[in-house]
Amino acid sequence: MNGSLIQLLVLAGIAIFLILKLRSVLGTRDGFEKPPVSLEDVRPRVRRDFEVIEGGPDRDITDHVPEGSDAARALAEMKAVEAGFAVRPFLDGARGAYEMILMAFEKGDLDQIRPFLADEVEASFAEAIAIREREGLTIDASFVGMKELALHDATFNKDSRFAEISVRFVAEQTYVVRNKSGEIVEGAPNKIKKTQDIWTFARQMGSDDPNWQLVATGD
Repeated sequence: MNGSLIQLLVLAGIAIFLILKLRSVLGTRDGFEKPPVSLEDVRPRVRRDFEVIEGGPDRDITDHVPEGSDAARALAEMKAVEAGFAVRPFLDGARGAYEMILMAFEKGDLDQIRPFLADEVEASFAEAIAIREREGLTIDASFVGMKELALHDATFNKDSRFAEISVRFVAEQTYVVRNKSGEIVEGAPNKIKKTQDIWTFARQMGSDDPNWQLVATGD
């Protein structure tokens, strides 16, 4: 047996020894293996879902009106009649309705907002717009943003299921009034005007019509 063959046999023996040693330490990968455990699997899980304690206060109500107040009881009765009603989504909708209705009134275009106005409010808006037109006044306005929004009051009639919710709005807008000659008689193009209003929205709870109507305006 020559020297090259002996050297080859020795190297082969060393290789077999190393393979067996590695198998004894690392094991084999035959068959099904569990995937590696991630940090998410071993990290303690924190439950983030809001849990309502049975018999506890309804935070959707008490976040907006004092617990035990007449308004709180009215809102609870609304929820009892219509399970899908919630205060927070209502206020989000009121925010959008305020901007839409206010800007339509300033522009003198009531067509798009008529479904959201009670008859008395629509008549009042239409009269104000008609007076402006007779005097030759035009308004150029744009909505800047909402500064404050809060639930002011709420009432509910159990017999008729008629609900009313008053919301206080504090917003900012640009507001310019021009006469027939195009001269500015009120406001300024770059001046921001603050508006403060308390609007009351009404709806019969449980009805098929999901729209709330504006039934009263004030400040």
